Amino acid sequence: MFSFFRRKKAPEAAPPDTSEPAASVAPVVPSPESAASPETIAASADSAGVRTVFEPKAEAPAPEPAPAASEPPPAPEPVESPTRGGWLGRLKSGLRKTGGSITTVFTGTRIDEALYEELETALLLADTGVPATEHLLADLRRRVKEAKASEPAQVKALLQDAIAELLAPLEKTLVVGVYHPTVIMVAGVNGAGKTTSIGKLTKHLADAGASVLLAAADTFRAAAREQLAVWADRNRVEIISQQGADPSAVAFDAVAAGRARRLDVVLVDTAGRLPTQKHLMEELTKIRRVVTKADITAPHEVLLVIDGNTGQNALAQVRAFDEAIGLTGLVVTKLDGTAKGGVLCAIAREKPLPVYFIGVGEKLEDLQTFQAREFAQALVD
Repeated sequence: MFSFFRRKKAPEAAPPDTSEPAASVAPVVPSPESAASPETIAASADSAGVRTVFEPKAEAPAPEPAPAASEPPPAPEPVESPTRGGWLGRLKSGLRKTGGSITTVFTGTRIDEALYEELETALLLADTGVPATEHLLADLRRRVKEAKASEPAQVKALLQDAIAELLAPLEKTLVVGVYHPTVIMVAGVNGAGKTTSIGKLTKHLADAGASVLLAAADTFRAAAREQLAVWADRNRVEIISQQGADPSAVAFDAVAAGRARRLDVVLVDTAGRLPTQKHLMEELTKIRRVVTKADITAPHEVLLVIDGNTGQNALAQVRAFDEAIGLTGLVVTKLDGTAKGGVLCAIAREKPLPVYFIGVGEKLEDLQTFQAREFAQALVD
């Protein structure tokens, strides 16, 4: 699934600087635990969107001489996963309800104010939001003028470019393996697909060779522990689960166990929370504090799973959860069948957090990395 390339042994490295976000796309630096190995093998991001850094089990050959400064080494060429091949088709199908009203705007033969007015209405109906809609229309008018477009089909292609540019800041790669363990805390309201998304991410990580520990800290919802245990059993990974225990205690035990066992990733499944219920959000904040007590550098990622069907309400959730626990990224699920997929444009304009994954179905391959150009093409097909 991953394409591998070799990195030369780095000088003795200091512990990772905690001021650097773990989701950075900068070149990964071996952790102190892996600095003693002859060399490190790093996995480039595949369709699962996870860049990993693991120690090789076999002894590596001697490193080749470093190239001249004027000739930097070529970047590794990622190999596309077979599951990515049909992804764009599934994404287009999933966003058909959202993009249908937008594409019908370009069925006419004239570029006039009526076209822009219809497009404005279509974007607002897709839950793009007022700020993002105004930005896109202004950008589109500029592009049309510069390109001297004369056909609606040309305007349609220019709209794709405008949306792709707006969404580009959301396109980031999730990096694991810099910290041991990399602690990923996952939050979300009930029904957003949080636990299922954790299970799919666990599968991708396990397939990549990462050692994963799940923390069943969702003690609030009935059967949440059992659901996560099924994913743990299916992926043959360990799980920390205590019936009736305090969620913070479960999270603490999981992070401590991950450090003791020198695991690669600890995924903490927190209880579903409504941002309007203050006491529940305070408990979520407590989990984050306790995780930091178990590992001063953790959590390294704080992800929010949002349901694409909620439209502008998703943006309100992002604001509330970010204020409470300091989000580092998003997972957007259930984009298939929704007419509100334009909410990613609203997020990009008002709260541009990385969107690591998007989902358009229940199957494992239906959770893929977010790519701005793909999304724009699927939205305005």
